[in-house]
Amino acid sequence: MEQDSNAQTATPSKVIGVATQRIDAPLKTTGTAVYTSDHHLPGMVYAWPVTATISRGTILSVDASEAQSMPGVLAVYTHKNIGPLYRTPPTVGFSMRQQEHRPPLENLEVYYYGQYVAVAVAQTMEQARAAAEAIKVTYQPETPNVATKLLGTPLTTPGMHPGSHRGDAAAAFAQAPVKHDAVYSSPAETHNPIELHATVADYRDGKYTLYETSQAVVNHRDVMAAVLGVPPGNVRVITRFLGSGFGGKLWPWPHSALAAACSHNLQRPVKLVISRSMMFESVGHRPAIEQQIQLGAETNGKLTAIVQNYVNHTSMIDDYAEGCGEATPLLYSCANLKITSGLARRNVGTPTAMRGPGAVPGLWALESAMDELAWQLKMDPVQLRLLNEPAVDESNGKPFSSRHLKECLTVGAEKFGWSQRKPAIGSMKNAQGATLGWGVAACSWGAMRSDAETMVELLANGRARVTCGTQDIGGGTYTIFAQLVSHETGLPLNKIDVALGDTKLPPGPVSGGSWTTATVIPAVLQATQNAVRSLLMLAASSPDGYFAGSHAADMEMSDGFVQPKGQPAKRVAFGEILGRANVKAVFGNAKSEGTLGRETKYSFHSFGAHFVEITWQPEIARLRVSRVVTVIDAGRMINPRPARNQIEGAIVMGVGMAMLEDTQYDPRSGAPINANLADYLLPVNADCPKIDVTFLDYPDYHLDALGARGVGEIGLAGVAPAIAGAVYHATGIRVRSLPIRIEDLLAAPQTASA
Repeated sequence: MEQDSNAQTATPSKVIGVATQRIDAPLKTTGTAVYTSDHHLPGMVYAWPVTATISRGTILSVDASEAQSMPGVLAVYTHKNIGPLYRTPPTVGFSMRQQEHRPPLENLEVYYYGQYVAVAVAQTMEQARAAAEAIKVTYQPETPNVATKLLGTPLTTPGMHPGSHRGDAAAAFAQAPVKHDAVYSSPAETHNPIELHATVADYRDGKYTLYETSQAVVNHRDVMAAVLGVPPGNVRVITRFLGSGFGGKLWPWPHSALAAACSHNLQRPVKLVISRSMMFESVGHRPAIEQQIQLGAETNGKLTAIVQNYVNHTSMIDDYAEGCGEATPLLYSCANLKITSGLARRNVGTPTAMRGPGAVPGLWALESAMDELAWQLKMDPVQLRLLNEPAVDESNGKPFSSRHLKECLTVGAEKFGWSQRKPAIGSMKNAQGATLGWGVAACSWGAMRSDAETMVELLANGRARVTCGTQDIGGGTYTIFAQLVSHETGLPLNKIDVALGDTKLPPGPVSGGSWTTATVIPAVLQATQNAVRSLLMLAASSPDGYFAGSHAADMEMSDGFVQPKGQPAKRVAFGEILGRANVKAVFGNAKSEGTLGRETKYSFHSFGAHFVEITWQPEIARLRVSRVVTVIDAGRMINPRPARNQIEGAIVMGVGMAMLEDTQYDPRSGAPINANLADYLLPVNADCPKIDVTFLDYPDYHLDALGARGVGEIGLAGVAPAIAGAVYHATGIRVRSLPIRIEDLLAAPQTASA
């Protein structure tokens, strides 16, 4: 479907498209924003999980005798006494979604290191942790499999799963005058938001209130209701603020059910905050992936074949498919394309979505291959991409709702100074004598909307209130809601209250997929228009009101006042109208349907290009990303300030993906051995390059009335291959396995292709 039939194309206003300070900034900067683990309820106690120290085997015994006698300990729960916890039924869409389907403590089997095998509850967190550490678990271990080799290893299915295809890619590749065939790998990456996963569970009178670290409170409620065996109406989930999630907090994890079960059993509120090391074990990660890319081309650079075969690891008990072929079928024009995929089981926790799932690792391989093909053709890599621009989405034949990738490449090249690029390897130097390398990559991300409901109230005190059961995960959603209401009413942002992150509110979307903003726009605009319509009807119908005898159709709301259309001299504050009519508030409700899972006329995607400069000093083996220029085509930015923050943060995360991040598993125990922020390397301030972000302003009115698309993930897609391309330009060493290590660059340079 296209935009809602009752939505109108809306033009920019004094609040839409204007860089705006976040309305929740004062709460966060003063420390008064309440995050999940900040909740302290009367009578609250603390839970600490006991985690498996093997990654494959069977529990033989659990000895909790010492722990139960320790000071402050209230209970120790195992599979014998935790109580019934159920699996969720199969569903369609984004309802009842979770990655690890096995309830905690379901049986005696151990499938991954860190799996919960018991839980201790005590008066303080320190007592609970000490008790958990005193519990003695005896295992019958088996040899685990955490191998990083994936392509060519046993899969969960008899063969590779077929994906997007057109033409005869195998024949076209075999006949291509120019061929490129290589394997690209990326390791398991672990989400590391500063806020740890946590649950505060409060069971009373047959109902659960769960304060959660969740990117999807409505889904979390439905999952927990199924796991706990109660109606959804008996579960309330609250996430007022989130200390980021990067996808790791999209779906519920077993600790949430543990906390709820403990609260039920003890009839007391229970707080469970997992440790940093547990973040590497039991709450998901981006899986390790191997991808074979084959590109066939004419000697002029026109693509004739694209083949992508990839395998990602998954857990022993759940199937998680990364979807690396998401962007491949539509990014470039090519008559012959074939994508296949597979899953390989390993003794690791179940993987999950990590910022830019599918497209980010998929484009690491595809864009690296495109760079290699350009060198093989002795062709400028920007020109190679421009040459292969498609007219339509060749995966389905649909026109793009909006596509300006060519302009992203040309504008980015101009801003970066690409015309000054010297193609010979190692031929460019900066003023300090360091070798420069320049790289480029395109990026893409799907644009979509899901279903949403909102309510807007105009109150007699002169304020407005908008509510929705979505959540703000740190990207500025609170402010977006206020801007949308302000756009329709003219009220200043400081007179608009926004309530989010509570399943008691009208159901809202997940905060994932970069679709939250586009999703809520139609519902908030319509709900506000409905509230304004009610206000105007009240103003016209009140016999002793300011506008008695008028017609609502002849009136309007402007700058927070009601007035006859075009007559600001006769305006009256809307609060006065409500007060005179003895009405506390007028309401507007709205529901909007999304594009997700429905047939559409258009292919909805955002596009962009990253231009990267690295500096290489071989004498001291120092590699640094020094400069990034990014141009993004993602529709209209409702609030350019946090939108730019999103892209900048994603670029820094891309530096981590390209050069630092790698979750390493011990082949003997299956333990993630760098499960802390000292050994798991992440970019710090010193690693951040100079970043220049440009947004192309092409509103996509096919998607919503304001033409907005999301930017949370597209900024990460393409960064790693652009860095790898720049490294090759500087060193002559082609790295196809992330992260790029200094050890890789100490090898002998390869023969330059250009």
